[in-house]
Amino acid sequence: MTVHFIGAGPGAADLITVRGRDLIGRCPVCLYAGSIVPPEVLGWCPPGARIIDTAPLSLDEIEAAFVAADERGEDVARLHSGDLSVYSAVAEQVRRLARRGIPYTLTPGVPAFAAAAAVIGRELTVPEVAQSVVLTRVSGRASKMPAGEDLAAFAATGATLVIHLAIHALDRVVAELTPVLGTDCPVAIVVRASWPEERTIRGTLGDIAGRLAAEPAERTAVILVGHALAAEDFRDSALYDPEYQRRFRGR
Repeated sequence: MTVHFIGAGPGAADLITVRGRDLIGRCPVCLYAGSIVPPEVLGWCPPGARIIDTAPLSLDEIEAAFVAADERGEDVARLHSGDLSVYSAVAEQVRRLARRGIPYTLTPGVPAFAAAAAVIGRELTVPEVAQSVVLTRVSGRASKMPAGEDLAAFAATGATLVIHLAIHALDRVVAELTPVLGTDCPVAIVVRASWPEERTIRGTLGDIAGRLAAEPAERTAVILVGHALAAEDFRDSALYDPEYQRRFRGR
C-alpha cells in the first residue's frame, strides 16, 4: 500500500500530468481538497473508488483515512491543487506517514504561478530586467511569516514577486511594496487561473487596489508584481544569437 500525493494542477482538469492521471486511475481510494480541486479531476478515479473530500476534515481525520486504507491494503491518491512543493500542507502529512512507516510518493503538478504567467502571456524572467522569481505570501491565520521574509526585502532584489494567499491583504501588499518599487510598478492579479471563470485584473501599485475594488475577488488568486510584467525594451537573450556558440549548435 502506498499513499500517492499528486499535484492536481491549478484548475483545468487537463492540466494534470500523465503520471498523476494514471496514478488516480489505479487507486481505490482518493482523498482530495474539495474546496480547490475541480470535481472534473475525479473523473479519472476508477469505478467504485472510495472518494473523500478532505475540505471539512482535520489533520487527525485525514491521517485516520490513510491508516484505514493501509489496514485494507489499498493505495491512496491524495490530490492537492497546483504543485506539492509550495503551500500544499504536504509536509505535515508525510511526517505522520513516516512515523507510521506508511510509504508514500510525490508527483508534481502545474503550479499556480505558472498558470498565472500563462494567463497574462508573460515570462516572469526577462533578460537584464528580472532573472529571479520569489514565491511568497503574507502572514495569516494559517501561519506567520518567518523573521526576515518580508515583501519589502524581496522587492529590493528586483525579482518578480508572486504572492500567494494574499488577495484579502492587497492593501498591506501595496503599502509594503510601493516605497521600494514605486507607484508605477506593474501588477497583475490572476483569479482562478485555468478555471472556466478565470479573469485578470491589471494595473500598477498605484491603482491596483481601486481596480480590485471594482472587480472584487476573495480567494484563489495570485498577485504578480514586478517590472518584468510590462517590459518591452529589453535585449534579446543570447541563447539564440547567431554569434553565441554552444555545443548543440554546430557552428
